[in-house]
Amino acid sequence: MTFEEIISKLKVEFGEEIILSTDENASPSCIELHADHLVETMQYLHQTEGLYFDALSCITGLDNGPETDTMEVIYNLYSIPCDHHLMVKVTLSRKEPLIDSLNSIWKTADWQEREVFDLFGIQFNNHPDLRRILLPADWEGFPLRKDYEHQTYYRGVKVAE
Repeated sequence: MTFEEIISKLKVEFGEEIILSTDENASPSCIELHADHLVETMQYLHQTEGLYFDALSCITGLDNGPETDTMEVIYNLYSIPCDHHLMVKVTLSRKEPLIDSLNSIWKTADWQEREVFDLFGIQFNNHPDLRRILLPADWEGFPLRKDYEHQTYYRGVKVAE
């Protein structure tokens, strides 16, 4: 299925306003959705014949910086039987970065969402076990945020200059 056909199916199912923007030059081609429609749209992409995005390959966080007041969550999907790829992006407020978990659709979202939470501080509503996965539970801050200030010491051990 082509990128245009995927967009067309989504617009027929959810209406023209479902897609905020597209980027065919991204790899894979990308659609941007409003965060409020993420779960229902992803469920549709996962279950619909001809689409059947059965693999959530990656979830990535992106901090656009304090001057933009936005963060992004980017999902890379793959359909093994149909052999097509899709990137789905949502933009969140940097002050309160909240998005619904996709763990109920793809179990691989569990660890991937935890990683994004751990490094960016993005909260995933309804996640079954949202806690740090790479850093210690008592680590201060979120290291991949653009305004992160490195700790000099952690539990008495020097970690930064």
